[in-house]
Amino acid sequence: MRRLSLLLATGLGLGYIPWAPGTFGTLLGLPLFFLGKNLSPVLFAAGVVLFILFAVGVSHFAEQALGGHDSCKIVIDEVAGFLVTVVFIPFSYPAAAIGFILFRFFDILKPFPIRRIDRTWGGAWGVVMDDVLAGVFANLTLRLILWGLERV
Repeated sequence: MRRLSLLLATGLGLGYIPWAPGTFGTLLGLPLFFLGKNLSPVLFAAGVVLFILFAVGVSHFAEQALGGHDSCKIVIDEVAGFLVTVVFIPFSYPAAAIGFILFRFFDILKPFPIRRIDRTWGGAWGVVMDDVLAGVFANLTLRLILWGLERV
């Protein structure tokens, strides 16, 4: 169970990349967005909720194995955050690329209240929920950008 949790939490090992592991981990969300393009938006959103709960469980075991809170090696939270970024967004390559950039921007910058969750929530919920909230910020921004691009 420990090895499987570490494998999944580290994004199949991408979390061990010494530079920008979160960015490489986020890349795993791209094929999931692509694979979900034919699902109904409600079914995709339900899958994202289940993935978030799964990420919390896997992160719990990974934190125990790695020792310490929110190791940079744990990147399943970035995948969850990216999926939140694209929930209820129709798949397109521009939406995927812009969503990826926006999610990384909000995940790295951590504007209020993301930073507060990152600093005050403990355990696996804290690991995942700051990325989920960054995904909400990115989702709203992505909607505005796509709306603006439709108007041009």
